[in-house]
Amino acid sequence: MQAAGCNAILSLRQFVLLARRHRSAQSALSGSQTNAQQIPPSHEKCGDKMRGWQLHNYGDIDELQLSEKVKIPQIRSSNECLVRIRTTAVNPIDLAMLRGYGAAVLNKMRCKSGDGIEFPLILGREFCGELVQTGMGVASDTLPLGARVWGVVPLQASIGAHAEYVAVPSYCLALAPKELDDNEAASVLYAGLTAWSGLYITGGLGGPCGATTSSGGGAHKRVLVLGGSGGVGSLAIQILKSQKVQVLATCSENAVEMVRNLGADFVVDYNNSESMKELCKYAPYDIVLDCSGQGGQKAAESMFDYRQYITFSSPLLANIDKQGLGLGALQNVFDLVQTNVKSVSQRGGLVKWGFFSPAPQGIQFLQKLVDQRKLMPLIDSSYGFVDLPKAFEKMKSGHLRGKIVVKI
Repeated sequence: MQAAGCNAILSLRQFVLLARRHRSAQSALSGSQTNAQQIPPSHEKCGDKMRGWQLHNYGDIDELQLSEKVKIPQIRSSNECLVRIRTTAVNPIDLAMLRGYGAAVLNKMRCKSGDGIEFPLILGREFCGELVQTGMGVASDTLPLGARVWGVVPLQASIGAHAEYVAVPSYCLALAPKELDDNEAASVLYAGLTAWSGLYITGGLGGPCGATTSSGGGAHKRVLVLGGSGGVGSLAIQILKSQKVQVLATCSENAVEMVRNLGADFVVDYNNSESMKELCKYAPYDIVLDCSGQGGQKAAESMFDYRQYITFSSPLLANIDKQGLGLGALQNVFDLVQTNVKSVSQRGGLVKWGFFSPAPQGIQFLQKLVDQRKLMPLIDSSYGFVDLPKAFEKMKSGHLRGKIVVKI
């Protein structure tokens, strides 16, 4: 179980490295806005203010407050880009962060040394919009001013995409695919990169090249996707099928036909015990991808064997939120070791934690699939910007069929 402990330690190390990168980016070329390439703000904007949904306390949806006097983010690093947002999305991570999930770690990454200022925060992890300003280190031939772009916001950013403007590192950004409209383009990257990272970085599906390049891979492997009708699950199925992977999936009864149309080879209703037994015929699975929030503790209780069980519902940040960095880290190692002892002894495979990763090679991979018309996001519902709390309510109600988008 030494490997299991290393998995948890490496995950924590990732957060530390992200924090260092964030702090160095803030300090580098601070105030370099005068050296940045830019186009003037749209005619309807006055001064340097924008509208944004701010969070001043953790809690429920009523904590979200619309302000028209939020300061437009400034470019503080040579590799940053400022985007005028057209469309954004609401993801489960937004609802979790609204309630304080990950605050103990993420606030250390957000706050400057000796600052300690936590609020206000603006949520939102992905967007489609227009590039209006870039740092001097951003290549104009790759990201020209005025271009329609899609991108993601790092988790540690205090100003997310639920606003009219957002500033992100250039590696989190790319030209938006012409094959997608604004709603669709704002619905791919967060869930798509989460699925890609789980399969190729955590799961090693395509070997070393699968994680370090946009080559993909995994032909003739067998993967079971738990929760195939949600944002991450629906994109994971399309990613896998594009790479000639045999895909099986679970979902609720009224989504079976939809998931089958995404390309899954075999789909079962998770509420039907007899249908679930059918999955045993295809075991062992190379990967069981948990997109349904079951978590690693449920892995050993499954009725089928696997080589890897990858879940996006890890206790990593929750343990640190509850017990602090030191004790929380020890609890993470204990949880992962305990879970894997049961998993290996009962199902023959390892439990691993998957995470969202804003990797440029992942964005390139998804871009390629969209261009080849092998990937298309599912849109559950759409809301206007002033109705963003209703989008959160929809997310809170669950049982979604794709993504929730918000038009700015």
